[in-house]
Amino acid sequence: MLERPAGGERAVIVQLDFGRADIAEELEEVRLLTQSAGAVVCAEVQGRRQAPDAATYAGKGKAQEVAAEVAAHEADLVVFNHELSPAQERNLERVLQCRVIDRTSLILDIFAQRAQSAEGKLQVELAQLEHLATRLVRGWTHLERQKGGIGLRGPGETQLETDRRLLGKRVKVLKERLSRLERHRGVQRKARSRGDVLNVSLVGYTNAGKSTLFNALTHAGAYAADQLFATLDTTSRRLWLGEAGNAVISDTVGFIRDLPHELVAAFRATLDATSRADLLLHVVDSASTVRDEQIAEVDKVLSEIGASDVRQLVVLNKLDLTGLPPAVERDEYGRIARIRISAKNGEGLPLLRQALAEIALEKRQNDASPASIGDDSSFKAE
Repeated sequence: MLERPAGGERAVIVQLDFGRADIAEELEEVRLLTQSAGAVVCAEVQGRRQAPDAATYAGKGKAQEVAAEVAAHEADLVVFNHELSPAQERNLERVLQCRVIDRTSLILDIFAQRAQSAEGKLQVELAQLEHLATRLVRGWTHLERQKGGIGLRGPGETQLETDRRLLGKRVKVLKERLSRLERHRGVQRKARSRGDVLNVSLVGYTNAGKSTLFNALTHAGAYAADQLFATLDTTSRRLWLGEAGNAVISDTVGFIRDLPHELVAAFRATLDATSRADLLLHVVDSASTVRDEQIAEVDKVLSEIGASDVRQLVVLNKLDLTGLPPAVERDEYGRIARIRISAKNGEGLPLLRQALAEIALEKRQNDASPASIGDDSSFKAE
């Protein structure tokens, strides 16, 4: 009998290769995601396919290979680093005789664990319910009430229809609560935006070091850890920039490849602060071998939430791991485009503060310009 781990459920990871170049990084990412959810990775199964199998995604032979690993390690859970259809999940659970979840469910579970504020919890529950709605299939035939009989006469609807109706009601309640919270936050945002204040949002791939940078700049003490999605709830603080005055800087949830649409939709209200910002500090893990792909994924989500036109300043973080010196890079127009720093040990932070002060003064000049009254596109356009 295998000894049960103290750290959580035993999980088998499944990663299939459909011809993508960064398969090793994808495997490492799902490993970190699974560990972040509290599970212990006891086995990994890989394979190559031209296209997903309609019934089991992995194909019959690969599913049997996964089943063997589940039995050998007495696993509680199988995690597919892919998006499975409800039918594929059910078919796999029958073959593997254990719970099967896909990448979306895994990320939703991590968000459910990390959410701290009332709004964050509501947003995660909404995302989970909307994901669950796609999983409500006709699997309740033993509870159908259509045929009547003792104890079964009454509402005249199947359990499936009852579940959908109750779920729909709960989704409606959550959306109404989130709408009220968003109106309240809108009032707060208007109060903060009065005066010559530069509004800055930290964005970036998860675990790029946003919260570490936020703490280094503002001494806010926000939770920061070497794990995926350590931060979910947006935190804002004032930052004094000397002659440039105050700036308001906000730490936001990290993005990730194939971020579930339900999460993007549920967190749209929170991420709305990003689309309304004057400047995005796009924090990048400069030591990552797939940093260009991560930058592209962040830009993709920013486009989804309507923030693609907001000016960006790329912050190449973790230079303590690359050995490069702190530096400021400017574009062909002389505007600051990239800064190399280490939020962990503070290298380059004075350069970043100077850059923020320069951009804040530029914003003040643009706001005072007659041509910019009622139009901030001259500042935001890159």
